[in-house]
Amino acid sequence: MSDNCFGKLFTVTTFGESHGPAIGCVIDGCPPGIAISPGEFRTDLARRATGKTRHTSQRHEADDIEILSGVYAGRTTGTPIALLICNTDARSKDYSGIAEQFRPGHADYTYHHKYGIRDPRGGGRSSARETTMRVAAGVIAKKWLFESYDIQIHAGINQIGQLQALMPQAVDWSVVESNPFFWPVAAQVSELEALLDAARKSGDSLGARVFVQASGVPVGWGQPIYGKLDAEIASAMMSINAVKGVEIGAGFASVSQPGSMHRDLMSAEGFLSNQAGGILGGISTGQDITCQVAFKPTSSLRLPGNSLDSEGNSVEVVTTGRHDPCVGLRAPPICEAMLALCLMDLALRHRAQCGDVPAQTPLVPGRPL
Repeated sequence: MSDNCFGKLFTVTTFGESHGPAIGCVIDGCPPGIAISPGEFRTDLARRATGKTRHTSQRHEADDIEILSGVYAGRTTGTPIALLICNTDARSKDYSGIAEQFRPGHADYTYHHKYGIRDPRGGGRSSARETTMRVAAGVIAKKWLFESYDIQIHAGINQIGQLQALMPQAVDWSVVESNPFFWPVAAQVSELEALLDAARKSGDSLGARVFVQASGVPVGWGQPIYGKLDAEIASAMMSINAVKGVEIGAGFASVSQPGSMHRDLMSAEGFLSNQAGGILGGISTGQDITCQVAFKPTSSLRLPGNSLDSEGNSVEVVTTGRHDPCVGLRAPPICEAMLALCLMDLALRHRAQCGDVPAQTPLVPGRPL
């Protein structure tokens, strides 16, 4: 099994390489009747794109979506939706000098040993370019979730390197979207710019922590044991390039919390806290779904590093070309998309099994089944 397909009822299969002629995806199991047009993909694709500021790779892709199938007269038909984006700004010559070398921290070594052949141009299939199509598929999922359940999904960044956001009590998402760092505190943006400028000039890179939130999720989504909502979310987030950790709710902070603090007490007005991140027993509680995702620092550096070539010889690798000083800067739209794809798939699975279950009482927080 090649595992290029995500989901069980709402499935997304991506294809293409960083420097191939095009990238694309096939979405199957999408309900019919959703109004969709090529223009609706532009905002989220632009949020994910490189080249918008000096703080990301200077690769400039048009990212114009072509809808090949599954949409007629502007609405989804229930048949497979095929989306295509042509690569227009690949610069493969940047990789000719290291085509037979394994870049430290990259998938070059593992792809070589797994398949016996690899595409070295920009990382091929292991490039973050692949995530473009996840974001495109996520546009459809986010729209369906909002129109069907009034669910809204947002993501931002609350740590880059050693700098952490002075998180407000409630996030103002307009602030997050108003700066190139998806940062929730406007007063810290100049400090972030200096941090990223210093990393770029030194030739080094930084990691990032992304926080993601879905509000309006009904009670009851997720399956016991092997289809737990938190497990599905963790798997979805870990599938993103460069992700090294996922926390649901309080996450690792729950290790130091006493049980009296961590348990989310209930009242007639709702839950009194949300340490569980909106999930109990693998099933949504009706509270906000919250998670955090850790992205490693970019491995493509112009600083020399010891490695091996495909013959097993010791080499010193210097990666040239256009790369992000912090790959996490483009991650919030990707995390939003993966959460949306996960939630839509689980919504359809819940509806298939439990669609006829009446609302239970007492309904403590939020929304009915």
